[in-house]
Amino acid sequence: MDRKKFIQTSGLGLGIALIPIMESCKQPSKKTVPFSNLNPKTIKDNEGEVLNVIGDIQTHKLIGSETGNQIVEWVSNVEPGVGIPPHIHTKEDEIFRVIKGQIEIMVDGTTIVLKAGDTAFAPKNIPHAWKVVGSEKAKMIVSAFPAGIEIMFQELADLPPGPPDFEKVAQICGNYGISFIK
Repeated sequence: MDRKKFIQTSGLGLGIALIPIMESCKQPSKKTVPFSNLNPKTIKDNEGEVLNVIGDIQTHKLIGSETGNQIVEWVSNVEPGVGIPPHIHTKEDEIFRVIKGQIEIMVDGTTIVLKAGDTAFAPKNIPHAWKVVGSEKAKMIVSAFPAGIEIMFQELADLPPGPPDFEKVAQICGNYGISFIK
């Protein structure tokens, strides 16, 4: 069989095979929830809600209520020496993108220093930690999906100023499926 005839014949067979699948796509599944009421959003660099989450200065750009709880994204502007100790998320995956400075990040026991333009992925249930290294303030964009962790950050930001009560911090984080590793 020549190429043209093969394409014509297999295309017809493929089309007939796909008709039932295409029909089922037309009818919405009862298990899916449509993302209605989602609106586009443009956020400038200096816009967003700023939270001081135990020294991690976060500017929240997108939150769950704006994304159908699919994702939350914030920018961290952090001084040298500040970081988050080893911990595990049971609900969300995280992506860290360094914009400025240097972030030492540990994911699943492997530690590396990320610089501007570098990215790390920390899936849920995998231990990870990060800390700003060097003498320069660092800036990184962090995405977590699904959303929900932003509510925990608000609770942590609402704690009294001064040295954090780590027992209280661990309790709040635990309420959101996050545990610290000793």
